[in-house]
Amino acid sequence: MSEFTPVMRNFILHWGEMGSAWGINRTVAQIYATLYISPSPLTAEEISDILSIARSTVSTGLHELQSWGVIRIVHVFGDRRDHFETMSDVWEMYRAILRERKSREIDPTLEILRQSIEDLDNQEERNEYVSDRLYEMLNLFEVTSIVFDQVEQLPTETLKKMAHIGKNLSKVLEGLVYKAKIIEKINLPQ
Repeated sequence: MSEFTPVMRNFILHWGEMGSAWGINRTVAQIYATLYISPSPLTAEEISDILSIARSTVSTGLHELQSWGVIRIVHVFGDRRDHFETMSDVWEMYRAILRERKSREIDPTLEILRQSIEDLDNQEERNEYVSDRLYEMLNLFEVTSIVFDQVEQLPTETLKKMAHIGKNLSKVLEGLVYKAKIIEKINLPQ
């Protein structure tokens, strides 16, 4: 294991903060960042030493990251211990995280919304306002799920191109809105 520099440590700390903002345990996010920034696979003991956290906490975090599919065990010749490394492709890592988030958040919400609407439809006195609101929310989550499933099927290179097209399209639209506002100001009576 090489020495972790201040830049590497700042990245690890930031990734933990970012993970917390996303609803991911801070320590689990820091374990991921440590593995991501490490030039070679690390053992649980090494991660524990780098982050100054209990070995049991590292073990729990490693199991969670493995369940998400973003890290894997590798074996080093001459060492019987398990070593861990992240996926090498950050786009695949991103997809794995999105897949897991959809599974943990979107899919259960869809199920609850569908069940709630079914329960509401079976009531003698139906509350139209609540029904309309639930249908709106269900529609939003169904569309989100469909979009995710479609994007999930795209090759990474296509996804990258779409992201760049979207960024450029956004700039063009911002320019058109700006020009429209200027024209509107010029045409306004004083």
